[in-house]
Amino acid sequence: MGTPERETGGAGMPRFRGHAGLRAAIRRSLERGTLPGTVLLHGPAGCGKQSLAQWIARASLCVSGEPPCGECGHCRRALRLEHPDVHWYFPLPRPKRASGPGKLEEALEAARQERLSALRANPLEPGTGDGIKGIYLAVVGAIRRQAHRRPATADEQTFIVGDAEHLVPQESSPEAANALLKVLEEPPGPCRFILTSSRPDGLLDTIRSRALPIRVPPLPAEQVADFLVEERGTARAVADRAAALSQGSIGVALRMLDPDGALPAARARALDLLRAATEDKGGGPYVKALEFGSGGGRALSGLLAALQLWIRDLCAVCLGREAEVVNGDELAFLRRLAGRLEPPPESIAAAAGHVEEATMLAAANVNPQLLVAAMLLDLRAALGGRR
Repeated sequence: MGTPERETGGAGMPRFRGHAGLRAAIRRSLERGTLPGTVLLHGPAGCGKQSLAQWIARASLCVSGEPPCGECGHCRRALRLEHPDVHWYFPLPRPKRASGPGKLEEALEAARQERLSALRANPLEPGTGDGIKGIYLAVVGAIRRQAHRRPATADEQTFIVGDAEHLVPQESSPEAANALLKVLEEPPGPCRFILTSSRPDGLLDTIRSRALPIRVPPLPAEQVADFLVEERGTARAVADRAAALSQGSIGVALRMLDPDGALPAARARALDLLRAATEDKGGGPYVKALEFGSGGGRALSGLLAALQLWIRDLCAVCLGREAEVVNGDELAFLRRLAGRLEPPPESIAAAAGHVEEATMLAAANVNPQLLVAAMLLDLRAALGGRR
């Protein structure tokens, strides 16, 4: 059906925006019964993958002729994150003092319910940051047991596993991912599984092969800014600025609104790292590396993403495409840096590759000091250029 989206959000939940063509295609597939039981929504962080997963769950449950209507009982309960047949799981920090599988599962479930409660109270709450989190084997065990139960009120259960790449980090063991794989291969009952990931390459090949991949692209900056104005009452100028920095991510834009928050801090620190990598001071990379702790490499993901964006902007300036620079408030610095270094395109590509490699090492929880020092030395070699 090509009808306009009628869902208003309700119960304080923001109306789902964007991806109209993608939603229309998914709706048609649901109506025809051709949408596979397991799908993988992948795309940039914060572009709406988990919101789309929730939308698919509502469309699957909705009993109106134009799903999801936002008005039937199924839609209303799902919008309130209270539907007994929609189960949403996501990475969480490992609880402290939870010894044994049973206690760990209880502690993780309590943390999940606490997070869901916070989202009901404040749906626009931007998240829990970039600390070390995971989807642990105990959680997958709970998913498997729930999948063996009959749906409570609907014809099927929907399991949403957000940021599913976090299925693998437990002590470098794929146990959680393998345990989930068994459920995906042979669902014990009427179940639908929706996985989301910003790094689908971080999933086991066997899981990716059993899910229909659906790419969720970034949103246009105008749609992101409109969301901030309409849902948060943000001033247009501030919304436009946050939207430009978000690269099509409502989640990132929301976090950018807090000047003292984690994302603005990561952006400033990433710029500091770029300066250290391109200065003449020989010991700069080592000095900067010592500012980091010796553990918790996974917590660097936001910082490395911000550094990647700075390198992208440097590339735009070098290519004479300043209109595409995201960090426009530092355009003068980027011009000076490009003029001093004169890096050829292949050098900037190599620099971006070094940051990508560091991102993969961070996901493996490599020592942050060693990671940052090696990365900055690689960046210095790649961007050496004219001094």
